[in-house]
Amino acid sequence: MFYPQSTAMTGKSWIEESFFRRECVKFIPSSWDQHRCIPICQVCQSLIRCCCGRLMGEHSWQESFPPISLYPSPEQGMEEWSMEAHTKATSTNAYGIIDFQDTATRVCRAKYVRVAVDSKPEALLQLMLREWQMERPKLLLTVHGGSENFILPPKVKQAFSKGLITAAISTGAWIFTDGINTGVSKYVGEAVKLFGGHDLRKRNTIGITPWGMIDNNLDLIGRDVFRPYQPLGNPLSKRTCLNGFHSHFLLVDDGTLGKPGCQQGLRRKLEKQIQLLKIHPRLNQGVPVLCVVVEGSAAIVSTVLDYVSNAPPVPVFVFEGSGKAADLFAFLHKQTANDRQLDADIEEDFLGRIGDVFGVERTEAAHLYTLLQQCMDHRQSITIFDSEADEQMATDAAILTAVLKGTKASPSEQLSMALAWDRADIAQKDILVYGQHWQVGSLEQAMLDSLVMDRVSFVKLLIDNGMTMSRFLTVDRLEELYNSPQGQTQRFLQHLVEDAKQTSLPTGYRLSLIDMGLVIEYLIGGAYRSTYTRKNFRAAYSRIQCKDSRRYSSDSFINQRRGMSLKKSRSLQDLHFFRTAQPYKSKDQTESTGSSHQVVLSHGLGRTTLLPCTFNSNDLFVWAVLQQRQQMALFLWQHGEEALARAIVGCKLYRSMAFEVRQSNMDDNVAERFQSYSLEFGQLAVDVLDCAFQQNEQMAMKLLTSEMEAWSHFTCLQLAVSSCHRPFVSHSCTQTLLTDLWTGPLNMRKNSFMKIILSLLLPPAILFLEFKSKAEMCHVPQSHEAMLFGLESVKSLPVPEGSVQMDRQDVERGLPFHNKSTLSTVFTQFLSWITRLYDFYTAPVVKFWFHTMSYLGFLMLFSYVILVKMEDQPSVQEWLVILYIVSTAVEKTREVLMSEPRKLRQKLKVWFSEYWNKSDFVAILLFLVGLSMRCHADPYRTGGHVAYSLDIIFWFIRVLDLLAVNQHAGPYLTMITKMTSNMFFIVVMMAIVLLSFGVSRQAILSPDHDPSWSLARDIVFQPYWMIFGEVYAGEHEPCSDESCPPESFLAPLLQAVYMFFQYIIMVNILIAFFNNIYFDMASISNKLWKYNRYRYIRTYQERPWLPPPLILLSHVALAVRSIYRRFSGDAEQEERRSGLKLYLGLEDRKRLYEFEEKCVELYLHEKNEDLHSTPINRIRATAERADEMCGMVGEVSEKVDVIQDSLSELDGQLGQLQDLSVLAVDTLTLLSASDSRQQEEARLAQCRHVLPATRHILPHSWTLPHRGAEDCDVSNVRRLEIKTCKSTPPSLLKGSAVEGSRRASQERHVGVRETRAGKKGLPEAGEETAKEDSKSVPVEDPSENWFRGPGRGSHVSSSQFNLGGGRTKTPSETPESSRFRRKLQLKKEKRMLKGKRKKKKMYPTWRMKVNQVFRPGIPATGENPHCPLGGHVCPESVQMGTAGLFHPAWRRLLFLVDLSAQRRDLSHLLKKRQTRSACLTEEA
Repeated sequence: MFYPQSTAMTGKSWIEESFFRRECVKFIPSSWDQHRCIPICQVCQSLIRCCCGRLMGEHSWQESFPPISLYPSPEQGMEEWSMEAHTKATSTNAYGIIDFQDTATRVCRAKYVRVAVDSKPEALLQLMLREWQMERPKLLLTVHGGSENFILPPKVKQAFSKGLITAAISTGAWIFTDGINTGVSKYVGEAVKLFGGHDLRKRNTIGITPWGMIDNNLDLIGRDVFRPYQPLGNPLSKRTCLNGFHSHFLLVDDGTLGKPGCQQGLRRKLEKQIQLLKIHPRLNQGVPVLCVVVEGSAAIVSTVLDYVSNAPPVPVFVFEGSGKAADLFAFLHKQTANDRQLDADIEEDFLGRIGDVFGVERTEAAHLYTLLQQCMDHRQSITIFDSEADEQMATDAAILTAVLKGTKASPSEQLSMALAWDRADIAQKDILVYGQHWQVGSLEQAMLDSLVMDRVSFVKLLIDNGMTMSRFLTVDRLEELYNSPQGQTQRFLQHLVEDAKQTSLPTGYRLSLIDMGLVIEYLIGGAYRSTYTRKNFRAAYSRIQCKDSRRYSSDSFINQRRGMSLKKSRSLQDLHFFRTAQPYKSKDQTESTGSSHQVVLSHGLGRTTLLPCTFNSNDLFVWAVLQQRQQMALFLWQHGEEALARAIVGCKLYRSMAFEVRQSNMDDNVAERFQSYSLEFGQLAVDVLDCAFQQNEQMAMKLLTSEMEAWSHFTCLQLAVSSCHRPFVSHSCTQTLLTDLWTGPLNMRKNSFMKIILSLLLPPAILFLEFKSKAEMCHVPQSHEAMLFGLESVKSLPVPEGSVQMDRQDVERGLPFHNKSTLSTVFTQFLSWITRLYDFYTAPVVKFWFHTMSYLGFLMLFSYVILVKMEDQPSVQEWLVILYIVSTAVEKTREVLMSEPRKLRQKLKVWFSEYWNKSDFVAILLFLVGLSMRCHADPYRTGGHVAYSLDIIFWFIRVLDLLAVNQHAGPYLTMITKMTSNMFFIVVMMAIVLLSFGVSRQAILSPDHDPSWSLARDIVFQPYWMIFGEVYAGEHEPCSDESCPPESFLAPLLQAVYMFFQYIIMVNILIAFFNNIYFDMASISNKLWKYNRYRYIRTYQERPWLPPPLILLSHVALAVRSIYRRFSGDAEQEERRSGLKLYLGLEDRKRLYEFEEKCVELYLHEKNEDLHSTPINRIRATAERADEMCGMVGEVSEKVDVIQDSLSELDGQLGQLQDLSVLAVDTLTLLSASDSRQQEEARLAQCRHVLPATRHILPHSWTLPHRGAEDCDVSNVRRLEIKTCKSTPPSLLKGSAVEGSRRASQERHVGVRETRAGKKGLPEAGEETAKEDSKSVPVEDPSENWFRGPGRGSHVSSSQFNLGGGRTKTPSETPESSRFRRKLQLKKEKRMLKGKRKKKKMYPTWRMKVNQVFRPGIPATGENPHCPLGGHVCPESVQMGTAGLFHPAWRRLLFLVDLSAQRRDLSHLLKKRQTRSACLTEEA
């Protein structure tokens, strides 16, 4: 890597030291044939250019002189220009920032530098990463294509723009282009404009542009400058402008001007240098490169060949449909699939296509074809993307898939690339597929990398593909996760470790799991104990660290953990769930062994370790929270069991971390982020609890009180209270549970306190109270006194097998009772009474009223003791008070010792965290001090009485705690506590004002006062009472005029100022402060009371039912039981059972976790539905659908436009063909009439002697007038007669046509000879005969047949035409009517051509016209009456008709008819498309 030198030594910037520019220093003319004048004239200097592209005046002649002559000397010869020999490298003089002026919508600026073409790629990469602060690339997309402007199809343009930018943004890729404002670079800029971000660091679009090809490049000269740039170049110039939507520019200078292509070599070197970079610091995979081809000239073929033939190959992605080279690649790639070769005709056509596309000769086209074939040898590295395909994948996914498949990487390397891109969709589709072979440990390493790199989607993908945490997670991997470098996060975690250990950590300290356990305990606080800090785990962890070999240490760790598991399993019980939730001893050892919940985790490299927790996802969840990875924590929260507990733990950890940040005076944004994370997890806990409560109330309450071994044997309710999660505790489910805990087995709804007090005063009334059933109490934890009272022995009586089998049908029944019929009725009744008494006195509400009544009696006795005269010996009343307080002290000691923390220091810390415990401690201590002083004589006895008098204040204040249980008085007590705790700073400010006035006032009024303690009283006494309105008006002048000090006049002035500040300002501020607190607390007072309710209920749930001083009996019973448990080996379990906990067996716990998982799934499903149904998402979905519909409508509209253009062009062509056909028909009609006339004349001349004898009436078509007999043609007569027979078979038509043509040729030769012979002898006879015939035959206007069509009785005569082709008029019709009919016919034809008439009438119209021309004597329907054979087939007519049928004009007319039918079909298709387009438009 190229590192910059020190800039302080050279005085230049690192850019100027590392990069250079090229300047031409020798003028070598590009042409030697012009202006050889010596010396060089001004014309030469203005016209002749150097090989570098510059004029002579544009060269720099600082180190040399301009040439005198341009003509080379004989000894020099023709010198060729080269960059190495004729340019000089100097420090770059152009770098800084470009501000593009043509982008009004947003600011577009780019960094640029002018570099030489031979610059080192290492220095360029150093420039981009360190100087320009670009993000490390994870993919390089180098775009190649046409440099000239071209038009992309809309669909190809959309796919290219969106796909390229989406792939670049999602993977963090760099995009290389030419950087100019034409060609494919312009399309890249437009894509960045539409789909790119506004952040410059995210827009990593680098343009590598030749310096000499940039228009207005002189405007960019300057060192570290900010240059405005107007990308509006000269349209006549060969140079181009820079594109304004690129983020960086490398302006490559080779000393030339206006010559493109010099940047390609440097660009390729830079791409290879980028490939050497690591795609991620944790991954060994290099940065992949992809070549994207859009359109392109002939040079692109060589570029693609260079990419695919490289080692390793660079994959190429071609956009089909973009034109030129891209389409050639696509065509050849598809044609040569499956190792096929092109056919000879296809190859020849392809060569012609190459020549047409690139405009090259056949030799060059053959060379390009050879290069294309060489590219196809590496077809696996070429991907063709067809945006028009219906089932084509997304463009960005296709690009990334091409990168994976084209680089020939192994599956693990491909997974590393997808992991670095954070594209789990690509990995799922192309990498993690069935049948893929993986190396040992590769997937585990991928999971570790995914966790460290915070790739949530990949963690989910690996878990879905079978990766289990029990196989993956080990102690070493967990420590590696905690020690992964994360910058500020890692430093904050080390600060937490230092706070937890109360020591400073050395540099490079590696965090251990024990340290993390201390941090967890420090953040959660209270009695929570992490699994990592327990004694067994510490011992096993220490043994691992002491081993020399990690493998042997791992094995010993497993054995040690197995031994601990077996030892612990002997002491554990197989806990089952039943209605009273009481544990019992397991019957065999196997069940207890199965309930140990120790999981062995195997390392992927052969090591086997054991995590000291039940659920491994909990450890990863805590790691994600401590590492501040919120999305990973949310994902891990969804997987695994105890989701409700994890949400509460996450809420508590984030809240404690936010508090630590504020205490450490760190960034406020960090604290706010932690607070938002805490609120998010807190809301998750509340939502899941609400969902569970709606599904099943009892199961939801079991979730709150079931013991969780993985979380320090806490319950969810305990975690919520320790986390100060008030919304969770004040939830309806929690309050319902607390209400059931408070009332216990009693079923009371109204006037409960009156019934309880009456039952306490009259115990027989207990038998008349209502109690809850066991089913209603299945979710309520029981206290330890259940075992003390003997219920355990009762429930352990033998049970008949039948009743057990019957009772086991209900899981919630627990251990079934024995059949009551086997016991005596008296014993059963007695047991029922005992149970009722026990249930009554152990209910927390009964304990509260029992202790409250006892406490009120104590206050009455204590007040009596201090109000009457104190004797030398304590009275009975005083002894009762002493016994009550002493028993209360013993109870407080029991509370401390029976608390959950293990260490005494931690127990005291947790106990003293409550205010009332502190008050009780001071009251007890003060009473004991007064008692010790009371036992002595005066004056100590008086001191003891004073101590008693002060002590009773604390005991009376303790009554407020009793009132807090009430729903109405509790919120007010909370307000008072809040006001008292928050008024501290205002009181301090008031004290400062008071002391400032009191000291100055006392000094002014009593300047000669002797030293004494009364000075302190005089300073504070009167100023303090002035706060409450006592101004001491009569004491403003306490002395006479003679005795007053001279400065005494200042005292009233100071008092006025003091009263203004203290009484008006400070007191009103205090009142306003209290008012604000009141309104704030009033809104949440109900929640606060519900939150504090848990503490009262738990206090009386764990307190013995006997009040002081009788509570000592309960203490004795508890002590005996504890001693028994300790000797029996159940002391640890007994200590663990403290608190409101519900102990479940394996099956019941499994069932509870399944219910919790269903609730979480239901909650997530509802949340996703709500998220998709929000107005914003619905609007977004509607907008996307509208865009899709608009695109479809646009495509349909384009197709409709193309069809309309085609139809318009076809209509024009048909019109021209119809005009030509009309002219052809007229011409053929004239020719046919003339020919028929001549043939008939010849026929009549030959048969003149036959006609008078036979007198056969011929058809009218035979009686045509002729000029002479030589023009008679029998074949024409037969051709006309054949038209009357519509049912003539084709075979007969064909035979008759051949025979008729043969006869016609013979008769024609005979007629010619006879005509030549009779020309001289019979001229007059022929004329007379023609005249007679013309008189005997009526003449009819052919326009009538043209409009009517041939019908019965219609005749066509050749007399309509004269020799010149003109028409003759009939006597019955005027020229005006004939002209009118022609105009009418022309109008009809024009209407048909314009489409105003229906197209289906065109075909019959054409048939009518053809029949009129070629079959003038045939009627439209029926038989021809003029046929000589009486309607049958006439051979002569067959011959004549067939000749007309196969006439070329007839074929052309039939072709026109087919075109008309196709036109009608296209018109019908157009109407369908228009209808569909209208429907799509209305739907959009």
